[in-house]
Amino acid sequence: MKKGLLFVLVFLATQQLISQTIPSLPVWKEANNTLNQSDWLINSPKEKAGVYLSSDKKNIILYNGLIRRIFRISPNIVCYDFRNMINGQELIRAIEPEAIVTIDGKPYSVGGLHGQQEKAFFKPEWLDTFTKKENDLFCTNVQVENIKSLLNWEKKTWGLVDKYGTGQKVSFTYHSSIQAISGVEVIVQYELYDGIPLIVKSVLVKNNSDHSIAVNKIINESLGLVEEESAVVGTPDQMKKQHGIYVETNYAFNNAMRYDISDQTTHWNVDSAYTSQVNYNYQTPCLLQIYPEKVTSIVLLPNQSMQSVRTHELLMDSYDRERRGLMIQKMYATVAPWTAQNPIFMHLVSANDEEVKTAVDQCAATGYEALILSFGSHCDMEDTSELNVKKWKYLADYAHSKGIQIGSYSLFSSRRIDDETDVISPLTGKPGGAFFGNAPCMGSKWGLTYIDKLKYFISSTGFDIFENDGPYPGDVCASTVHPGHSGLDDSQWKQMQLQKELYHWCNEHGVYVNAPDWYFLDGTHKIGIGYREVNFSLSREQQKIINRQNIHDGTFEKSPSMGWGFVPLTRYQGGGPEAVLEPLQDHLRDYEMLMVQYYGAGVQACYRGPRLYDTEKTKQLVAKTISWYKQYRNILNSPIIHLRRADGREWDGFMHVNPSLQDKAFVMLFNPTKEVIKQTIKLPLYYAGVTNTISITDKNNKRLTVHVNNNHVASVEVEIKPEDYSWYVVKQL
Repeated sequence: MKKGLLFVLVFLATQQLISQTIPSLPVWKEANNTLNQSDWLINSPKEKAGVYLSSDKKNIILYNGLIRRIFRISPNIVCYDFRNMINGQELIRAIEPEAIVTIDGKPYSVGGLHGQQEKAFFKPEWLDTFTKKENDLFCTNVQVENIKSLLNWEKKTWGLVDKYGTGQKVSFTYHSSIQAISGVEVIVQYELYDGIPLIVKSVLVKNNSDHSIAVNKIINESLGLVEEESAVVGTPDQMKKQHGIYVETNYAFNNAMRYDISDQTTHWNVDSAYTSQVNYNYQTPCLLQIYPEKVTSIVLLPNQSMQSVRTHELLMDSYDRERRGLMIQKMYATVAPWTAQNPIFMHLVSANDEEVKTAVDQCAATGYEALILSFGSHCDMEDTSELNVKKWKYLADYAHSKGIQIGSYSLFSSRRIDDETDVISPLTGKPGGAFFGNAPCMGSKWGLTYIDKLKYFISSTGFDIFENDGPYPGDVCASTVHPGHSGLDDSQWKQMQLQKELYHWCNEHGVYVNAPDWYFLDGTHKIGIGYREVNFSLSREQQKIINRQNIHDGTFEKSPSMGWGFVPLTRYQGGGPEAVLEPLQDHLRDYEMLMVQYYGAGVQACYRGPRLYDTEKTKQLVAKTISWYKQYRNILNSPIIHLRRADGREWDGFMHVNPSLQDKAFVMLFNPTKEVIKQTIKLPLYYAGVTNTISITDKNNKRLTVHVNNNHVASVEVEIKPEDYSWYVVKQL
């Protein structure tokens, strides 16, 4: 039988299979094409995520009231419509394959159609003339199911969010009639969530053949997007800016403590076939493609599979930084709800077991919930000897008997082990050249043992917290003898998978994870809010203002629970007596201010030292502050609206908002000057969801009734004492 005829027969047979799958889908209603009139950040949409079939049976539609994505079914699956139903923006200007998979050195389009000539815009009626190419993988099955949590998340600490997001997942299965990949199955998956303009896309490659294959690249998303700029000359880097789509994947690292810098997958490429663009050299970055570029060959044996990165596509309806940040925080609460966990912890520097027990007792006495053995302490999680494990199990049991969780610090990356273990530079063939200079390879024998030791230690002792400093930062390794990877081509992918698996394991065992790198989407809970460590050797007066600057800058895209700060109770990174709080009884005012500004922001700080209090008066101060924080814990862990950045010249502050709570807003104001500040401050209360008349109660329990104008602003007269703070609770009347 001729190859072309075989292709036609196979294709027709698969179309019949698809036609048997989709009749069970609900029929799309044209009334759903209207724009959403309500703000989903304030009022949860009633429309649930759904997968629909058009009335003419030509299209599959993903829709949740906030976004719409439409796929033409025949002669192959292709997305031709991706629309923001809040502002009506259409993102697609040119159709692309649903994915591009390179196997054994040859790229294959997954789905998609051919025939579009003009690439500046797209008309749906053009689809009737488009064709499928013989080498393109074609869809053989469509499956719809409810979304399941990425992790079997076990929540053992306080957190504002209790469940993973809901929605529907649609999977398109693709095959090929090409002999070379006839046993390969590619599944393109879309997860559409309820109540948020978000789709998460991923690709699964299965090797169902009787021989091994090398997956060289998976472009799991390729979108010919509308360009949002017009430049006759200029490079792609010069033209990069905010777009109507925000993209984040679970493949990010480099310790930037910010996603956009940590990202390793987002490529805004040029589209030379788009010949009507205004850029003379066709350099407009308008082809969005997602793939990790340093992953160049993953060998799959028969019956093995490979899951691509998960691409989170959040459609933006504004260029306002505050609103975009709130949308991103809502995304984390939906797909990574563990990031909303926020236990109250101390960072203990201990020299012996008795100091641990004393710290546990002090935590219990003041309302703290957890104790982390800091770097420089006497806990070594890599020591899995019977004696060491027995000792720390006893101390963990003691902590648990007092209602306190316990955990410890462990350093992975920024240290040298030996030539056999360290990552090998592809340039020199020798150890060195890593992100931190020298660093172990996680795929080395030592690295694999390190992971096993941590799991054994945590399981055997009952530890509740793991602080992983220097997690895998993306180092490639040219070694061909490390058991955890084959060589340079798969070294980054395999090490990344090992690091993720450890965090998955921790999260699924209820272990809270602090890690200074962007592994949020794979199970970590908290990252540094963003600070320079040597600043904690500055005077306390300087630290207070700089800390509030860090809080302001670090809570636009991160929710308060996602970042940690730092308070040096004892000497850290240098500095003299003016930099630390010990003796605590001598610096109670500074101690209170540092606690209030962090807890008032909902940000946990690493209170690093040997104790939380040294006198009864100090104990009462700590306990009172923790009690205040717990009283308003829900609103203090809610998103922040940034009122004024600290500069030491006049008042500064921030405001938490949450329209779903009785406390709609919580305002924190600070006066760093030596004069009383008395003035009228305008509070932007739109995201608090309040209207007309509100009550505002200050820290002295003085209650005011205030009008909210048509611009959602309330004018409030405040008075803040010199070098002091004030706070206000907002309720709807």
